[in-house]
Amino acid sequence: MSSKPVWPGVAPSLEPILSGTRAIEVSFEFFPPKTEAMEEHLKIAVQKLAPLSPSFVSVTYGAGGTTRERTHRTVVSLARQSGLNVAAHLTCVGAKRDDVDEVAKAYRDAGITNIVALRGDPPDGAGAHYAPCPGGYDYASDLIAGLKRIADFEISIAGYPEMHPESPDWATEIENLKRKVDAGASRIITQFCFDPDILIAYIERVRGAGINLSIVPGIMLQPNFNGLARMAKLCGTHIPDWMRAMYEGLDDDEQTRRLLSASIAANYCARLQQEGLRAFHFYTLNRADLAYATCRVLGLRPKENTS
Repeated sequence: MSSKPVWPGVAPSLEPILSGTRAIEVSFEFFPPKTEAMEEHLKIAVQKLAPLSPSFVSVTYGAGGTTRERTHRTVVSLARQSGLNVAAHLTCVGAKRDDVDEVAKAYRDAGITNIVALRGDPPDGAGAHYAPCPGGYDYASDLIAGLKRIADFEISIAGYPEMHPESPDWATEIENLKRKVDAGASRIITQFCFDPDILIAYIERVRGAGINLSIVPGIMLQPNFNGLARMAKLCGTHIPDWMRAMYEGLDDDEQTRRLLSASIAANYCARLQQEGLRAFHFYTLNRADLAYATCRVLGLRPKENTS
């Protein structure tokens, strides 16, 4: 296999990864199903990915906290039925402190000790003006402090390799991250990114600020490029020109787009492995195939096949 890059900015070679010499840890993100059919689809995805022994799986809120009840039901059901370590997303949006605290206590009482604590997108969606809910937690750092008063939750927070869209500069971005860390965060999960050099520079910036929490790159597995481009624009993620060119003309070719998505993710992770990273968080969109294929490329095997 050639040692030259497959395309700009990604791994020179997957051969060291495929040798199985570099163990990785993975986690997977799902969203709560809206229908019985989607619920069954989620169960199938979890069953496919569970043998990879994820360190945890997480379940999201919808925009503006609109799926709070469904998220709670899905989290508790997944934890009971799968035996996995399930993390619940909690946000500050659209709820008073007492209401958020009641949800957190319900998780505590159900044995859910892992929380992904986020400020959350405004009710009108990402990019709209954010205003704290009257009587609620204003920002993620406030939410984290409140959660820690309720229980010794393991709390994941968001990190932004290309800055949060509302941050005016890097000093503000890092100061906000510090507030979340000081409030009691356990790990940083990054927004998705497609340039490994940007992610590596972000880690160096965070470490230079004296923040030593585990940083877990978020890996987006979205084969619909038009949808991906919309998400990237809202969250300020740069899509490299070489990547745009790869998807050009493939609007009606889902199979090729899916292959490209898995290949891009695997190359991105492989490059980060070469920089010493070994934990990855996959945004699955409730589909197991791309996450499973990417993990296989990176050397991860189902638990029952490792003996």
